[in-house]
Amino acid sequence: MVETDLVDHAKQAFAWATASATNFFLALALVFAAVHVVPFLARASHITVPGPLLAKFSDIWLLRQAMKGKRFETVHELHKKHGKFVRIAPNHVSIADPTVLNNVYGHGQGTLKPEYYDAFVPPKPAVRGLFNTRDRHEHSRKRKIVSHTFAPKSILAFEPFIRREVQVLLERWDEFCATAKKENTPGPRGLMGRAWIDCLEWMNYFAFDTIGDLAFGTTFGMLEKGYDEAKVEFEDDNGNKTSTTCSAIKIINERGEYSATLGLAPVWIRPYLAMLPWFSQRLASVKKLSGIALARVNDRLENGSERDDLLAKLQSAKDDRGENMGKMELTAEALTQLIAGSDTTSNSSCAIIYHLCTHPRAMKKLQVELDRELKHSEEVPLHDDVQELPYLQAVLSESLRFHSTSSLGLPRSVPAGGFTLAGKFFPEGSVVSVPAYTIHRDKSVFGADADEYNPDRWLAQGARQKFEKAFVPFSVGPRACVGRNVAMQELSLLIAALIRRYDIELKYPDEKLDTVEGFLRKPTVCWVGIKRRE
Repeated sequence: MVETDLVDHAKQAFAWATASATNFFLALALVFAAVHVVPFLARASHITVPGPLLAKFSDIWLLRQAMKGKRFETVHELHKKHGKFVRIAPNHVSIADPTVLNNVYGHGQGTLKPEYYDAFVPPKPAVRGLFNTRDRHEHSRKRKIVSHTFAPKSILAFEPFIRREVQVLLERWDEFCATAKKENTPGPRGLMGRAWIDCLEWMNYFAFDTIGDLAFGTTFGMLEKGYDEAKVEFEDDNGNKTSTTCSAIKIINERGEYSATLGLAPVWIRPYLAMLPWFSQRLASVKKLSGIALARVNDRLENGSERDDLLAKLQSAKDDRGENMGKMELTAEALTQLIAGSDTTSNSSCAIIYHLCTHPRAMKKLQVELDRELKHSEEVPLHDDVQELPYLQAVLSESLRFHSTSSLGLPRSVPAGGFTLAGKFFPEGSVVSVPAYTIHRDKSVFGADADEYNPDRWLAQGARQKFEKAFVPFSVGPRACVGRNVAMQELSLLIAALIRRYDIELKYPDEKLDTVEGFLRKPTVCWVGIKRRE
């Protein structure tokens, strides 16, 4: 059949489809079948996998769950209903089995990042960073450069800057406490003399200022100012710059919602979805977030710095060819570190404080340990003082497990030849994922009370070694978070200082911690009343 024949047939088909209303709706049904039923039938290996009916035929179901911000809960309930395997999209199977973690995410397994990650690349002229790079060779090149910035020697050098930001936070909270005590500020349930603040808001300020200092040599000034503002720069193809300011917290949240949702849609429809109000509003935030990183990189390139911070290490690092990163690649990695270093820390630290407040016994037990072990420490302890405190580390691990900031299953594409996971064969090109929120509640690993918050579970003989096989707050394998040691250092210092210094009560103790999931699971608000401990 020649090309002209195809054109003639297309014209005839169009004429038939528009001849009557009946023909038009029949044509739509045929298009639906081509777009949805054919992919369903093409994946014969997935037909027997249970899941929502719409999810078997279309990506729309999963995309809709992501837009609602509760995907992790919905997938978790489906696994409770159907078991180990759940089909959450025509070519995507969620596997709630910690034994497959290494096969899906581990070294040498051959799995690849699918097209989902393309949605995390900002609009041009931005380039890919470590997180959203799909090419294996290019990812290895980037990881070698970035990993160098998180070497043990570098992490030790970060401690004074982290401790300084914790100290600034303590000073601000002390101010609030002093004012509330002086005015004997009334609160709920007859609680007097407490300062009532949104804990999430101040954890955000701390996290942004800390990563600003570590990555760019200067904070965003949020702790000092008591509000959220960051400079944004835009640059056109000719190098012309414009600048403004924005709410960094708002745009980082909307960026996660945009990318994590758009990435679930077929590639061909993404440009059209991006025009819809829900997506277009968040796309503006994606561009602004890139502009925050660009502003910091431009400042460094123009003014230099003597600080040996993360950006300086990236500037000096060389790849296998002996080449440095260019400006846009530096900006991409600066953006990755800005997101990873702020969003995860703020969400996790807020959740830790909430769960300690709702479990007074755990709070008291932690305070007893801190009072005893840090009796002669400074207001902000040294990392050496806290990194091996048993109950503190149990609280951190249990909170990361129970809250699961990175709650969704990160997708991977099955390599050539396919492979078998948990007894089921998946052909080449299948997309699989392991939902962190669900395996963190696996009762065969964490015990019969896996659905409960219980830091003591980590203190049992051999518990940590047993739990590690299903404990993935920073993922696993070659694409795991390179900054996990810095994150744990931050959390250890921050939580130890706050819980040791303040008596903290929830304003609404009977309310659950409301969360919404973009790319990460984040609290929406957490009001607490604080006062200095006697």
